[in-house]
Amino acid sequence: PCAIAALVALSFSGAIGLTFLMLGCALEYYGVYWPLFVLIFYFICPIPHFIAKRVGDDSDAASSACRELAYFFTTGIVVSAFGFPIILARVEAIKWGACGLVLAGNAVIFLTILGFFLVFGRGDDFSWEQW
Repeated sequence: PCAIAALVALSFSGAIGLTFLMLGCALEYYGVYWPLFVLIFYFICPIPHFIAKRVGDDSDAASSACRELAYFFTTGIVVSAFGFPIILARVEAIKWGACGLVLAGNAVIFLTILGFFLVFGRGDDFSWEQW
């Protein structure tokens, strides 16, 4: 029951984040769909974690070089996702209001991804690995 509530809350927050992203693109005042390229960052964000989890099976170690490298790459992906709409707004490809909506969507989506890994990333009996 608690895990189902967490899954519903994460789904709801993901929908809110994507709504911000779509509003930044689809509102008639903005009308440019360049910010949708941020979706690529959403999809590649968890990949370093998956690779590090698969390669480094030493779960008893407090820190490993593989896990630290995965954190580094994930941080680079997240920072790039926040920088991309700012660059688009600076070169006037999108308006600053659309940039704000995309940045708000980024914050919500990345917090949702973090919440997913905090709730379902543990090795207990209810984890995402069995899905």
